[in-house]
Amino acid sequence: MTNDKIRDRIAALSPGKKALLERRLGERGAAPGSGAPGDGSGDEPMMAAQHSQNDPRPSAPDAGANAGTDPGADLDFSLLFFSGDGATTNSDKYRLLMECAKYADDNGFAAVWTPERHFKPFGGLYPNPSVIAAALAVLTTRVQLRAGSVVLPLHHPLRVAEEWAVVDNLSGGRVAIAFASGWLADDFVLAPERYGARKELMFQEIQTVLKLWRGESLRLSNGKGEETQVRIYPNPVQPEPPVWITATHKDTFVEAGKIGANVLTGLMEQSVEQCGECIRAYRRSLSENGSNPEDGRVAVMLHTFLGEDLDRVKETVRAPFGDYLRSFLRMTKTSLLPGLQGANGGTEMAAQDRETLLDFAFERYFNASALLGTPESCRRMISALKAIDVDEVACLLDFGLEMETILDGLTSLNRLKDFTAGARRMQQL
Repeated sequence: MTNDKIRDRIAALSPGKKALLERRLGERGAAPGSGAPGDGSGDEPMMAAQHSQNDPRPSAPDAGANAGTDPGADLDFSLLFFSGDGATTNSDKYRLLMECAKYADDNGFAAVWTPERHFKPFGGLYPNPSVIAAALAVLTTRVQLRAGSVVLPLHHPLRVAEEWAVVDNLSGGRVAIAFASGWLADDFVLAPERYGARKELMFQEIQTVLKLWRGESLRLSNGKGEETQVRIYPNPVQPEPPVWITATHKDTFVEAGKIGANVLTGLMEQSVEQCGECIRAYRRSLSENGSNPEDGRVAVMLHTFLGEDLDRVKETVRAPFGDYLRSFLRMTKTSLLPGLQGANGGTEMAAQDRETLLDFAFERYFNASALLGTPESCRRMISALKAIDVDEVACLLDFGLEMETILDGLTSLNRLKDFTAGARRMQQL
C-alpha cells in the first residue's frame, strides 16, 4: 500500500481516533515486536515513532560538524539472531545461522550474536546461547561469538562461567557475553523465586561470573550441607571476557557505565534521539566511575535486509513484518486498539483500523527504525547512528524472511559495511 493510501485511511478516521493513534504510536513506538534484542530481557522491541511527521527518516547530522568525513566511517557491523522458529520440523533448521556465521567470518563482520529464548516457537531455536556458540566456534576462525544475551538470573553463575569457558577455548578466545535480567514471567519457571529481584541479581552475579573466570573460588554448600571451595574448569583463554548489558531504558545504560560494561540496545521503545540521550548518560556514567568513556561500546540492534532495488526490498519485507506485528497485537490482546473501535463497538471497523495501524506502523518503521532498503538508502540511518555515538550495528536478520532471501541480501549488506570501512580508511590516510 502506498503512503498516500495509508494517509487517506488515517484521514478517514474520526479526530478522536486519529489523536489516539498518534498518541499510542508516540508513547509505545510506531509498531511493536516480540522481545528484547536477543533474549526477552525486559524491554519489548517497540518500533519507535520518529518526531517528524513530514519525513519519518532519522535526521542526518549537520554537514558542517562533519565536513570532509563520513559520519558512519568507524561503525562496525555484526549479525544478530533472535526469531528462529523452534517449531519447524525441517532437518536444516540451523542452516541459516551457520551460513551467516561463515559469511560473517569470511567478510569482516565484527561478531555473531545468539540469544537465549525459552518455551515459545518464536525464537525457540535458541534456548542456550553457549551451546549455539560452541557449534559456531568450530565453524569460524575470526569473528567474535557473543551471547545476546544470557538471562543471568535464570542460571547459577558457576554454570554460566563453565559453559562460556568451554566456548572460549573452542574459539581460541573469541567469546563476549551480553547479560540480561529477563522480563517474561514464564521464563522464570526455571527460577521462580528470582523474578522479583532479577535486575539486582543480574548485576550482582556478573561480578561472580567474572571472579570465577579469573580463576578464583567460591565457598558453597555441597550435597551434604558441607562448605567447600569450587572453581571452574577449563581455564578460559581470555583473562576476562568482554561484558555487555542488554538495555533500553536510561537507568540501565547508567548502571552499565558504572561497571564499565558495553551496551546492546535497539530502536524499540526509543527513537534515535532518545537512544542518543541514553548513550550520553552512559558515557557520563563511564567517566564518573573511572572508565574511559570512549572505551565503552554501544551496539544498536536493527531489523536488517538490503537489496539493490528499494521498492523490491519494501515489498519483500512487508508481509513478514505484517505477520510480526500481528503476532504482537495478538499477544497483547490489541491493547492499542480498543479506543479505535467504531461507535457501535462493531468488529468490522476495528479490523479495518487494525490493518490501518499495521500499515502505518510498517511505513514508519521501514523509514525510521530499521536497516531496510539499499546500501545507498541506508546510509542516512548509518549517519544518524554515528551522530549519536553508536559504535556498532547489530543486524537482526531472522524476522520472517525466507532463508535464501536472507542469504542473498548479505551481499548488499556487505557492500554497505565495506563502504563504511572504506570511508574510515580514507580518513586515516
